[in-house]
Amino acid sequence: MPTKSPDLTKQPPRSPRVRLGGYVILPRMLDKGRAVLAGKNGEYHYACPLDQRFLDFTGVDPKALIKQLAKGKGDGEILEWIQASAKLKHTDSEIAAWSALAEQRVPSDPESREYFNGLHTKAAPKRGDIATWFDLLDVDDYVSFGGKA
Repeated sequence: MPTKSPDLTKQPPRSPRVRLGGYVILPRMLDKGRAVLAGKNGEYHYACPLDQRFLDFTGVDPKALIKQLAKGKGDGEILEWIQASAKLKHTDSEIAAWSALAEQRVPSDPESREYFNGLHTKAAPKRGDIATWFDLLDVDDYVSFGGKA
């Protein structure tokens, strides 16, 4: 049975913190890819810079991955395909370390800090606990769909 595509005009993709096969970012990227295929991605972009971090770490081609999504494969089947097709193979501990590092990423230069601060001010100006990119994405998704920060 084909996997249902999320409608990202009505709800956000999964949090970047959600893991599949130990990988952060991957479930969110799959949601965006499925939504793109269904024409329901709204303001979300497949293979964006965040997704690219996963793609670079694994050596997975985003065009090949979206072709697999177009076949209606579920998350487990996609994970199996990634494990078989990734150009860069990693141990479970390497994946865990990469995911932990990704989850703690903060803006690392003045330009990205300025961009981050602009989004933070727009989404949740009174929230002092927004420090990482994942924090910012989670709160932005929340307020974009009616939540109050």
